[in-house]
Amino acid sequence: MQNLSFPSLLDVMGELFSGEISIAVADRSEYIYYRRSKRIDLKIKPGDPIKEGTIAHKAITTGQKVSEFIHRNIYGIPYHGMAVPFHDNHKLVGCVLAIYPAYTDGKSVVTIKKSDGWEPIPFQEIRFLETKDRKTHVFTEEHVGSHSDPLQEFEYILPRKYFIRCHRSFIVNVNYIKHIFPDIHSTFILEMDSGAKVPVSQSYSSYFRKLLGF
Repeated sequence: MQNLSFPSLLDVMGELFSGEISIAVADRSEYIYYRRSKRIDLKIKPGDPIKEGTIAHKAITTGQKVSEFIHRNIYGIPYHGMAVPFHDNHKLVGCVLAIYPAYTDGKSVVTIKKSDGWEPIPFQEIRFLETKDRKTHVFTEEHVGSHSDPLQEFEYILPRKYFIRCHRSFIVNVNYIKHIFPDIHSTFILEMDSGAKVPVSQSYSSYFRKLLGF
């Protein structure tokens, strides 16, 4: 184990994921590691500067986890990605990125499975999503349907300015939150306009408060 280098460790970790995910590591100004996947390649090289508007730049400047869609004007191809900042002695020193192909470029609906078929639901009509029984359940004012994609996939598809991950099992549309109630251990309960209750877990509470500004 002592002979396993940092790049080798990341290569091994990359094998745990599908061939669709590219992995990158950056310090505060440039990329220091990049492992491309078979399905998407941003053609990043170690030493390349971090470009403004990328998820790496957003994670470094905000110090927060970033998960969103990036348009093709940055690297020539659209992509979904997640960047997580890391620290050394409480000082932000860089971030790790997971980069996904953008299968849903321009997509504005989620097609849910119902008992009698399928129905496309516009993003703006979705109240919240819940993972349960190995399916993602999509809730609107009038409909409830399921989707086979995991909740993490919807973090990349749904517009970040409206949809917030508030729990390992929930994503919520902030436009339909009616009340926010405190709960035990610095957590919250969201009452939606439909009367449904959605939890905010402790691991997401600080992030949730910062995004909503309270």
